[in-house]
Amino acid sequence: MHLNYHYFRFLCPALARQLQDSSVSACFSQNKDELVFEFKQKSGALFYVVAHLVPSATCLYFPADFKRSRKNNVDLFPEIVGHTLLGIQLLPHERAFYFEIDTGHLLLFKMHGSRSNLLLYAPGAEFPRLIFRNSLKEDLQIRLADLSRELDLSYEEFQRLEGNASQFLPTLGKLPRIWLKNSGYLQADLAGRYQLIQEVLDLMDVPLFSIFLDGEDYKLTLLPCEDALFSSEDPILAANAYYKFAVVRQAFEREKRQLLKLLNDSIKKTRSYIEKTYEKLQGMEGSGSPAQLADVIMANLHLIPKSAEKVTLYDFYQDKEIDVTLKRDLPPSKFAENLYRKAKNRKKEVRQLEENLANKEALLEQLSEDLQMAEGMEHFKELRNFVKERNLGHTQSSKQETLPFKRFSIEGFDVLVGKSAKANDEMLRRYAWKEDIWLHAKDVSGSHVLLKYRSGTTFPSTVMERAASMAAYYSKNRNESLCAVIYTPAKYVRKVKGSAPGAVMVDREKTVMVPPLRPDSD
Repeated sequence: MHLNYHYFRFLCPALARQLQDSSVSACFSQNKDELVFEFKQKSGALFYVVAHLVPSATCLYFPADFKRSRKNNVDLFPEIVGHTLLGIQLLPHERAFYFEIDTGHLLLFKMHGSRSNLLLYAPGAEFPRLIFRNSLKEDLQIRLADLSRELDLSYEEFQRLEGNASQFLPTLGKLPRIWLKNSGYLQADLAGRYQLIQEVLDLMDVPLFSIFLDGEDYKLTLLPCEDALFSSEDPILAANAYYKFAVVRQAFEREKRQLLKLLNDSIKKTRSYIEKTYEKLQGMEGSGSPAQLADVIMANLHLIPKSAEKVTLYDFYQDKEIDVTLKRDLPPSKFAENLYRKAKNRKKEVRQLEENLANKEALLEQLSEDLQMAEGMEHFKELRNFVKERNLGHTQSSKQETLPFKRFSIEGFDVLVGKSAKANDEMLRRYAWKEDIWLHAKDVSGSHVLLKYRSGTTFPSTVMERAASMAAYYSKNRNESLCAVIYTPAKYVRKVKGSAPGAVMVDREKTVMVPPLRPDSD
């Protein structure tokens, strides 16, 4: 409900009180899909409004302080900087509100989930003059008047709609609809359903905001919550808490789950190796040494007929007759010689297996300690220092040595980086799928980069940007502050017969400007 109309009913008045007689002292962006507004109050105090519009984790938050980076940031919406905020207006029954500036400009916060955006309207203009997320070109056709909508919440209208809650009150949102369902909405008659609608509206009229964990996702609600991790009557504090849980905390927990999975997988593989090695050693011990059979053959050479393939000999080690199978074209003495060599090699193999076993048992103990430590971690810095100190990526990198690429992970998406010009060709030929995203630094030599597609998911802009930064880093433009990187689905990249290693033809590419960043950069 953090992007819900019913929450904005409380947030907008609270923001209006906080920002009364404030002026916009700065407006800038230093992260893709995040816009920061700095307001200066008459007292000189600063207040920040941050629109975090990353599609996978869209929200608003209001930090007490915000450190602007010295580079890689850009000033935006200069028309309103230095001007006073007159008021904040919530659009009726809509997930949108706007700031009124004394110049006559209107700054619209369109909080439509993954398609959220900020739109700036010039004085008296019908359509926006500027938008923040330029990829949402259709937002340039949004008229402010078209967003507002009046709802008839009478019982007569409810009857006409035959009790369809989504049509009657489209602003409800997912959590209130779940509440209605759990309260028997589907089984109730028309009057009972209308009564439940009024009850849920009454509950959402109480300004008590709670944050709880739903599976692996954090949710904000206005409804009663028994398992709340946070509760407050202040919508601004609730927004800040939601950001810390749903963006910061959730990102940490995602990385922690990946680390725990890596450790558990390593423990499972190590235990399996130990069990199989013990079984192999026991089998080797139980089968007897090949040298003993060689001794039996050499002691009975005079009894073995020429060209015999199978003979019965007395085994003085076991004090019994045994059947011995020989090789037709190999003299018994040579056969015995091979058995002695095999016994010698077996001793070496046993020593090596015992050494490997000791190393794996020590590794298992270390992995178990690492797992216990990782399970107790609660902070990003602690987690990342641990991964770096333990060199937990070493095992994976050793497997990549025979591959034509280096493999990395960005928010759960695999990224492949070609190791050389020939490796780029091999990676494109053997490891690229048509829906993967292919990236390369523009107009300079460098590695091909593949952002691997995951079925049923779209590439978050943060992942695309990070992959582009890696493509820039693995190119001749590594030392530039900004680098142009082209990208397109892999199906539009083809190798021309006879062309130089690494050279390809590319169609329908797009270009993005990014700073070159190492894969391990924060």
